[in-house]
Amino acid sequence: MSAIALTLPSLRAAYAAGTSPREIVEQVFAGIAAVADPAIFIHLLDKAEVLAAADALGAYDPTRPLWGVPYVIKDNIDAAGKPTTAACPAYEYVAAEDAFVVAQLRAAGALLIGKTNLDQFATGLVGVRSPYGVPRNSIDPAIVPGGSSGGSGVAVGHGLVTFSLGTDTAGSGRVPAALNNIVGLKPTLGTLSASGVVPACRTLDTISIFALTVTDAYAVFSVASAYDASDAYARRFPTRALTAAPARLRVGIPDAGSVEFFGDSVQADSFARSVDALRQSGAEIVEIDFAPLYAVARMLYEGAWVAERYTVIEDLLKTNPDAIHPVTRKIITAAEQLSAADAFRGIYRLAELKRLAEPALAGVDLLCVPTIPTFYSVADLAADPIGPNSRLGTYTNFVNLLDMCGIAVPAARRSDGRPGSVTLLAPAGADGLVAAVAQGLERHFPHNLGATDWGFADAAPMAPAIEADEMEIAVCGAHMTGLPLNGQLTSRKGRFLRAVESAPEYRFYALAGGPPKRPGMVRVSSGGSAIKMEIWALPRAAFGDFVAGIPSPLGIGSVVLADGSSVKGFICEAIGAEGATDISHLGDWRAFLAQQA
Repeated sequence: MSAIALTLPSLRAAYAAGTSPREIVEQVFAGIAAVADPAIFIHLLDKAEVLAAADALGAYDPTRPLWGVPYVIKDNIDAAGKPTTAACPAYEYVAAEDAFVVAQLRAAGALLIGKTNLDQFATGLVGVRSPYGVPRNSIDPAIVPGGSSGGSGVAVGHGLVTFSLGTDTAGSGRVPAALNNIVGLKPTLGTLSASGVVPACRTLDTISIFALTVTDAYAVFSVASAYDASDAYARRFPTRALTAAPARLRVGIPDAGSVEFFGDSVQADSFARSVDALRQSGAEIVEIDFAPLYAVARMLYEGAWVAERYTVIEDLLKTNPDAIHPVTRKIITAAEQLSAADAFRGIYRLAELKRLAEPALAGVDLLCVPTIPTFYSVADLAADPIGPNSRLGTYTNFVNLLDMCGIAVPAARRSDGRPGSVTLLAPAGADGLVAAVAQGLERHFPHNLGATDWGFADAAPMAPAIEADEMEIAVCGAHMTGLPLNGQLTSRKGRFLRAVESAPEYRFYALAGGPPKRPGMVRVSSGGSAIKMEIWALPRAAFGDFVAGIPSPLGIGSVVLADGSSVKGFICEAIGAEGATDISHLGDWRAFLAQQA
């Protein structure tokens, strides 16, 4: 059996065509054997047990959103009947029941494959602080895997499973995503239950989700985000469907005086190109002073929050301190020198810093930051176990303290070939907004998924059904997701359906005039190219009003797609090619915009 791309759309299509979950389980275990990295897992389930669970699913049931979908969980999250270690053998216990979120995934049909390695007691952003070994980064084994959810990030980066669960207190659900070229969704605190999770900082922890695409990560989030009344920190936020991002957002970035890459000019360039992509989509970029946010970030390992970590392992520290990793022990035992008064001083200082940050944050819809400021190697961490770890948290440590949600997404690839990544951050409850903007960036920078050879096309969402009162319309220019005229569709209740290519029967032009430049597709009898397009559903009642605003030489006609079908869409009269620039070789309006930038 040839390998099936383990994205949700690809799996669903395979299952609908007759592939069995047994075949997928065999593929997963073959992949694990081929990668041959025993440090990814602390507890890998026996294949026979997973095959039995696959058989128990019965006939394909598309009403169960994760039917037959393989996943792994970080080993500070409980699975019934399995050991939980938090990467400390002396702490190990066998879980009596599933963590609440794991139970939701199991009910949705997902197949648990194993429990992954982590920085011990989820203390670290590097992934090397574990007695179970160091997982090898899926992109480059010389680089740290990221932590503390290192095994979870590496497993998805290799394409071994569709998604994984990590946890995030200081960035553990985002840093491994950047280092393994995948998506890391850090939900609003309280939207995913913490029942059945070994805490790091109970007031700041959340389960996080790693996946190969934004669509997959958000789909898992939608399944997992059931309200858990037994979790004292659970909160009710509505989970909205993933739609196109609103037009004309105000996006905050660190200003020139506060942006920090620790001398990594290649990372700085990647971030600048990612920000330019947001600007091209119609966003207004607002530079803000990040000094108050950095001051908040420094508090995470001071006072109250180190003491929170201490409460989790206090008994073990007293009875068997040598069971704890030396670096972890050094960090957490700092709490022994703190008093209750110190904790309250920290709480008061956090409130002051929040107030200082409020004006800047209130002036933007969301923030865009580098997920990591630079890369570090395993050798770097051997030489200095603390410094690189702290620097990796530059843009992550403040997030949970400020009650923000976020998502790390692959962005402009670095000129040295390493993956680029940015994180989009917004206030609590805006998970759908940051995911929508992340999806636009993901499409702007097509890439292989993780360390696999699966292209971004393997992750194209399944085509949603068209409603009776809607019609499909193909767009190829500024009406596409995230570009300046997309609001002409979304304001008329348009819905994104899918990304497509035309048949190779068109010449593609940047028309004369402007700014702004406009694209034009002219059908030709020979010498044509395939053009990247998006299909949108537009209410029939809004179609006439939409068409009335289309200027000559453009119009609406029948566009032939690569699969031979046709759909109504933008076409250009032949006269429009006079004086225009032929960009058929690019075949993509976004590629043209990037070239112009």
